[in-house]
Amino acid sequence: MTAPDPRCGIIALIGEPNAGKSTLLNRMVGAKVSIVTHKVQTTRTRVRGIALKGPAQLVFVDTPGLFRPRRRLDRAMVKAAWGGAADADVTLLLVEAHRGITDGVRSILNSLATQLPPNRTVALAINKIDRVQAETLLALSAELNALRAFAATFMISAERGYGVDDLMEWLAEQVPAGPWLYPEDQIADLPLRLLAAETTREKLTLRLHQELPYELTVETEKWEDRKDGSVRIDQIVYVARDGHKGITLGPKGTTIKAVGQAARAEIAAFLGREVHLFLTVKVRPGWLEERERYGEIGLDFSDGEP
Repeated sequence: MTAPDPRCGIIALIGEPNAGKSTLLNRMVGAKVSIVTHKVQTTRTRVRGIALKGPAQLVFVDTPGLFRPRRRLDRAMVKAAWGGAADADVTLLLVEAHRGITDGVRSILNSLATQLPPNRTVALAINKIDRVQAETLLALSAELNALRAFAATFMISAERGYGVDDLMEWLAEQVPAGPWLYPEDQIADLPLRLLAAETTREKLTLRLHQELPYELTVETEKWEDRKDGSVRIDQIVYVARDGHKGITLGPKGTTIKAVGQAARAEIAAFLGREVHLFLTVKVRPGWLEERERYGEIGLDFSDGEP
């Protein structure tokens, strides 16, 4: 049931890879809707998480990290990130406290003027504040606000939750008056097939982070709701080279088995029902240049054109 005098708006989370956008999104939503790893560039598409704060429904868009693109996939990810920011009511820039104003942060600050409408509300969140001293935080905040006049600045730790409630209170005041876009109990606007594939890709990335995190993708091939209330999910893990298949499978299939067990448990917890997950690894050398693969992971193939 929608609250009286409802408010609703879209908030885009932007920043460098690994700035903590996915962690913050999951923290504000109160559930895991975006994959989180210690590897950069793991978020590939725009993930919408939905949270309620008083009469306001906040629709968060976790965008791919902004970086200098080299491949088609990189270019499509960066285009999706700026597209998500341009469509939002409020844009929140995350900067890592311990890294400060990097070349990447300066590039994002320079691009804000050209990529966003002139009247867009842009706020700053300095994340991972538990890693630095208070004096460093204050100096960083002053320097960033000298480079751009932010609507507001917040000091947060997305991982620990420090300052996140104050940030959400402010965001709830910024979004426009209007009806909610989603039902009260919905926490994500992402097809379940894609959410399940992203969960498996996260487990693969965590397991194979030193080998091939960017050379694989996961697609949900079949989704069967069974009469007993369980669901059967068949997924394909595409890798770019023959050698990658052996790495992904592991000795006697131990790696893919462990990945499947971890992914199945997380998908089942999210869906609230039993899951039967079956993974197949296939070699597809040119998947990074295939239009169909981009559609499956929620990106526009043409956005990757040079």
